[in-house]
Amino acid sequence: MSDAPAHILYLASQLPKRSETFVYREVLGLRKLGVRVSTASLYPPEKDLGNSELDALAAETQVVYGSGLAGKLAVYRDAFRQSLIRLPRGMGEVPPSYWLKHLFQWEAGYALAFRLRDQGLPGVTHVHAHFAHTPATVALACATALGVPFSFTGHAADLFRDGHALRTKLQHAAFVSCISDWHRDWYRTSAPDLDLPDTKLPVIRCGVDVDTFTPTDKAKADNAPLRLLAVGRLVPKKGFDVLLHAVAKLHETMQRPVCSVHLIGDGPESDALNALRKQLHLQDHVTLAGAASNDEVRAAMADADAFVLPCKVDPNGGDKDGIPVVLMEAMASGLPAVSGDLPAIRELIADHETGLMCKPGDADDLCGVLRRLVEDAEGRDRLAAAGRQRVLDEFALTPNLRRLMQAFQAAAEPTTDPTDPTANLAFQP
Repeated sequence: MSDAPAHILYLASQLPKRSETFVYREVLGLRKLGVRVSTASLYPPEKDLGNSELDALAAETQVVYGSGLAGKLAVYRDAFRQSLIRLPRGMGEVPPSYWLKHLFQWEAGYALAFRLRDQGLPGVTHVHAHFAHTPATVALACATALGVPFSFTGHAADLFRDGHALRTKLQHAAFVSCISDWHRDWYRTSAPDLDLPDTKLPVIRCGVDVDTFTPTDKAKADNAPLRLLAVGRLVPKKGFDVLLHAVAKLHETMQRPVCSVHLIGDGPESDALNALRKQLHLQDHVTLAGAASNDEVRAAMADADAFVLPCKVDPNGGDKDGIPVVLMEAMASGLPAVSGDLPAIRELIADHETGLMCKPGDADDLCGVLRRLVEDAEGRDRLAAAGRQRVLDEFALTPNLRRLMQAFQAAAEPTTDPTDPTANLAFQP
């Protein structure tokens, strides 16, 4: 589009990253709509993701820190050589134990700006970060140095557990992309003294390519076990331990194996979940498949009868999911979906209408929900159709990319702070 911003720099902790499909899909989707997007990654991006387009994206991405301690030290050395240390914005919101790290993150943003200038990368007109913690700090510093607008998308742990200097980021952002109405309200509650109109907090979903994730015809014998699919990082907030307990209880209640679970993902809970699987005698009914490519996940959805992601609040730190993209993908693929009943997820799943909800952390309640799925084939079909329609109506990728483009266009006015002598580094000798 001719009136789109000339050049947007996207920044994330790792870009691309296997488990963060929503970030690189946004980048690639914007490019297909004619927006020039460059990418930066705090740490080296994941490679060999089974897709040539992602391999090319990883190869072109600017790496902020590089590998190991030496990579970080080189960034700070370059920043310190260029100018004196600058006091970061938001220092007053950061706990003293985090001051030095916050300072280094700010310097890394300035170093990235100098690198863009020195490499002659023309006309970055906007810096956007995915995740409100370190990526947003570095992005705000980089945008400040370049004298261009800054924005970010917040998700889950980056807000609820690690949201340092969030008020400052909300204050200085040209806009904040809200993945849910619940997130919009949460931002306002977090900074009640700031003027945060709807135009500054647009609701822009992490969209799904509904032409790629589509329903498939599948046959299921009347008495065959229901094939449940679960996908996600093996971390406490996903509730996979609750799922295993619920399946064991369901088999005991119905006095026979009535479902199987194919669990895709890796993470720190892998050993604990494997041990729990053995403890509950579920080795023949639960498969821990490890990490998988996007194509492998899509193939697993084509083979499954239902999707289960029993999200809960992590008791250690309060981390919880926003709206997991994999839930949208499963629903777009025509699978009836079960999720833990968390506030933002209610915008995707209306209980008994577009999916089923269970009480977070409650294996007994999830057992009852799974039993309804097992026993009601017509109900599964009804939920599957309504779930896909919900994704088509609100969570499809293309309309949400257009919402995002509108936000970038609205932010295109110059925002250089005239009181900041270090702004507009690209025009300094």
